[in-house]
Amino acid sequence: MSKFKKIETGIEGLYIIEPTVFGDNRGFFLESYNKKEFEEIGITDEFVQDNHSKSKKGVLRGLHFQTQHSQGKLVRVIKGAVYDVAVDLRKDSKTFGKWFGVELSAENKKMFFIPKNFAHGFLTLEDETEFMYKCTDLYHPEYDSGIMWNDKDINIEWNFEKYNLKEEDIILSEKDKKHQTFKEYKILNGEI
Repeated sequence: MSKFKKIETGIEGLYIIEPTVFGDNRGFFLESYNKKEFEEIGITDEFVQDNHSKSKKGVLRGLHFQTQHSQGKLVRVIKGAVYDVAVDLRKDSKTFGKWFGVELSAENKKMFFIPKNFAHGFLTLEDETEFMYKCTDLYHPEYDSGIMWNDKDINIEWNFEKYNLKEEDIILSEKDKKHQTFKEYKILNGEI
């Protein structure tokens, strides 16, 4: 039996991963990644870079992707909580432009596997949230790109009310305020 449970999201290749957690009166132990075990559940990507970020409540990062050297990601939260979102940017996918979101927290210990050619973003739900992710390719700033987090065509439901946040109070980087629309992305990539 695998140490990891792979849960379908309705978008091919995009999975929620639940690790096996061993807990007792001392605390808990889990494997967050095991190459052999991941291969057994059908995830064969090789990870080459690990990243770690910290954010306060209300920070929204995204929707990020690289135009070349696309990064697949295995994301998780080690402190706090986020609402994590992936958008399918694979041109030939039947779910092109569709999104899926999942709550990841230190408490639920869920992970999110996002394949290459997806845009990714997250909304921080608690102060001092720490977010870690493995990437299948290195960061290449010259290919860094994004789509607006509130794009009307993609129409992500960020659940602000559920998380006791107000849209006008979210905190964005200057870069994330200036991303292209999904329509502009499709024009640039010959989709329209």
